[in-house]
Amino acid sequence: MKALIQLILSAAVLAGTVFVWAKYVPEAAPMLERYGLASYLGIEPQAANAQGGAAGGRGGPSGPIKVVTMPVTEGVIDNRLEAIGDGRAIRAATLRAEVSGTIVAISAPEGGYVNAKDIVIRLDDEAQQIALERARLTLEDARAETGRLQQLSGSGAVTQVRIRESELALQNAELTLREAEFDLAQRVIRAPFSGWIGVLDLSVGDRISSQDAISTITDRSSILIDFRVPERAVSQIVVGLPVSVRRLGVDGEEIEGKVSAIDNVVERDSRTLRVQALVDNGDDTLRSGMAFSVAMNFPGATLPAVDPLSVQWSSDGSYVWTVREGKSVRVPIAIRQRNADSVVVDAELVAGEPIITEGVQQLRPGAEVEQATPANPTPAPAQPVS
Repeated sequence: MKALIQLILSAAVLAGTVFVWAKYVPEAAPMLERYGLASYLGIEPQAANAQGGAAGGRGGPSGPIKVVTMPVTEGVIDNRLEAIGDGRAIRAATLRAEVSGTIVAISAPEGGYVNAKDIVIRLDDEAQQIALERARLTLEDARAETGRLQQLSGSGAVTQVRIRESELALQNAELTLREAEFDLAQRVIRAPFSGWIGVLDLSVGDRISSQDAISTITDRSSILIDFRVPERAVSQIVVGLPVSVRRLGVDGEEIEGKVSAIDNVVERDSRTLRVQALVDNGDDTLRSGMAFSVAMNFPGATLPAVDPLSVQWSSDGSYVWTVREGKSVRVPIAIRQRNADSVVVDAELVAGEPIITEGVQQLRPGAEVEQATPANPTPAPAQPVS
């Protein structure tokens, strides 16, 4: 007995559900009429035709379906490429001693700024000073001897061979003086260009050997960022292309820069190309060795853009409704980019074509529609969002 009662209740619930579905879902009445079930549920054929509309796409006795449309616009696909790069100063040099010696003076401030040719370290140079004075005396003597012999050459008291020997001695004295001046200059280490000098782990009295590294001087008025891009983007990158740079792992504003150099070989193992970007560092907040996130935008293809409210979904994918010759047409779409006020799609649509944004619940292919005036009939052109 309980099983029979449950069976009757289930049948009643099922019948009620079918009736409600047939009563309030427009697509249900034509289907029930097609299978001859409308009469059993008390739905007249006229009602079925009124709910589903006449065959062949007519709007039925109730007239065309009122819809709101918005025109198709054009949108540009925003191709954005991001990479991680390492920063370094636009110029950098390691200061080294050319000769051995004892430090007698340190002129540059540690971690401070120095101008080009400023003295950084001075080595003991007493022996070189003595050699320079001796070379000067030798040069003066050679000049005097050469001048005396040239005056006597007119009287025949001096041979041409003797005069030639004195001239050769004069030239050797000049070279000796130049060598002494060079040796003395080697006792002074100067900044090769203007920039910031690093920490000096040296003190007065320390002895250094030739080729010992003293410190690093950097010109960080601009920062070069080395990064790599995949080979698919090689044809789109050119010198001067704008880039947006942000310190990796640090919240802050993006810094604008530009591509300054492009390598000429794609690395075979990684299939990437080395690129350099130049960023201004006038506020001196960036340092060599920092990691940066580099972003570049490339102009992409121009595609149709539709209102986000017009995009519908089904088991076959996304689609929109458009109006062609006064009737609704279902057009499949492939979404390529979502923006703040539009959706860029790949579909058989043309700019200016009306796309239905309101009233899509009652639409079916070929139904007659009546376009209503939208609240904002002239939408703004689609703008990509980075």
